[in-house]
Amino acid sequence: MPDGGAGPPPAITLRVCALYPDLMNIYADRGNMLVLERRCAWRGIGFEIIASGLGELLDPQAADLFYIGGGQDRDQRLCAQDLIETKRDALHAAAARDAVVLGVCGGYQLLGRSYTLDHERIPGVGLLDVETVREGARLIGNVAIEVVLGGQLAGASSTPRVLAGFENHGGRTRLASGQQPFGRVLKGYGNEGASGLEGAIRGNTIGTYLHGPLLPKNVWFADWLIGAALGIEPEQLAVLDDGLEHDAHLSARRAAGV
Repeated sequence: MPDGGAGPPPAITLRVCALYPDLMNIYADRGNMLVLERRCAWRGIGFEIIASGLGELLDPQAADLFYIGGGQDRDQRLCAQDLIETKRDALHAAAARDAVVLGVCGGYQLLGRSYTLDHERIPGVGLLDVETVREGARLIGNVAIEVVLGGQLAGASSTPRVLAGFENHGGRTRLASGQQPFGRVLKGYGNEGASGLEGAIRGNTIGTYLHGPLLPKNVWFADWLIGAALGIEPEQLAVLDDGLEHDAHLSARRAAGV
């Protein structure tokens, strides 16, 4: 329930497009959508969600936030091909108008330039200047990163914040020169276990390996995404009673050793 605050202007609706929700949902990614929906509802913000699956064209104007989660290798191959054939241009158009594009785990890899799996180079959509190669043992465990979001999204602040979650990926993702990481690893592996960097961000497009799922453990980031997608400053969002959510965040941080 709302705890106070001015709240947004009336008749605002957050429109979300879930890409391949039937295939790219291996890490309970639907929990992220539920958090967005509930936090909008508690503030009187409308919420609409549509799905875009294999073979379906994508309207770049149809959503304020586009989301793609993680999946099995076979499903990721199918989605990668479909992204190139039916959705790449639309996603680039959406990103160009500052819609939020969020990719988690396998979704992050598909937002990059390529993903090499079993000597097969699978093209990505190229919204992030990263390349991923499947090699070595899987990087698994609780993870915490520090992010500084100033200058990236609407209403972002330059104050460092902590995101906590879980990572489980066989891919090593390497950032090209000039590509900004999403955050700095405090505990865990991050992109490839050695650089100390996690994820990637370009404009309003974000890729990260944090799941478990991500947003229930970090509701401040869910609110940040809502504000970015709607063009609302954080202080315009009604303040919620986040006692339980705060405890969940602290528990995730403790699990990661932060």
